[in-house]
Amino acid sequence: MPTTSTPQTTRRPSKPLYTPEQRVRRDASVWTLVQGILAPLQFLVHLVSLWLVLSYLATGEGETAANASVVVKTLVLYTIMITGSVWEKDVFGIWLFAEAFFWEDVVSMLVLALHTAYLVCLFAGLLGPRELMLLALAAYATYVVNAAQFVWKLRMARLASAAAVPFPSTSLESAR
Repeated sequence: MPTTSTPQTTRRPSKPLYTPEQRVRRDASVWTLVQGILAPLQFLVHLVSLWLVLSYLATGEGETAANASVVVKTLVLYTIMITGSVWEKDVFGIWLFAEAFFWEDVVSMLVLALHTAYLVCLFAGLLGPRELMLLALAAYATYVVNAAQFVWKLRMARLASAAAVPFPSTSLESAR
C-alpha cells in the first residue's frame, strides 16, 4: 500500500514589528516614554473603576463614585489614544492604522466608541444607572481585549528581537 505524504507547510518568517529606522525613531521619541507611563496608569485606573462599577452593580451603592471613575478612565483613555497617535506618527509616519498596529488601532476605535457612548449616555441622561454600568462593562471588556492585543504584539516583537540578537560568546569560546 503506497503511503501518502502530507505536504509540509513552510512557515514564513514573520515581518518584524519595526524596521531598523522605525526602531531608532521609536527609541528617540519622547512619546515612547509617555506611552510607557500612561499604559500602566491606564490599567490601574481601569482596575479601580472596574471594582467601583462591579461594587455598584452588586450593592446599588456608590453610583456617583462609579460614574466618576468611568469618566476619569475615559479621560485617561483619550489621553493615551491621542499620545499614542502622536507616537505612531513619530515612529511610522502616519497618525493611525500603521501596518504594524492596524488591528490594535481598529479595536482601539471600538474601545473609544464605547467609552464615548458611555459619556454621551451619562451626560444626556439616555440610560439608567444600571444600564450605564453595563455599558461601562462592555467598554471595559473591549479595553481588556485591546490591551491584550498590545501586550501580545510587543511580547512577540521582543521575542523576535531577542532571537535575532546573537548571544555573546562565553569565555571558553573566546579562548579559541
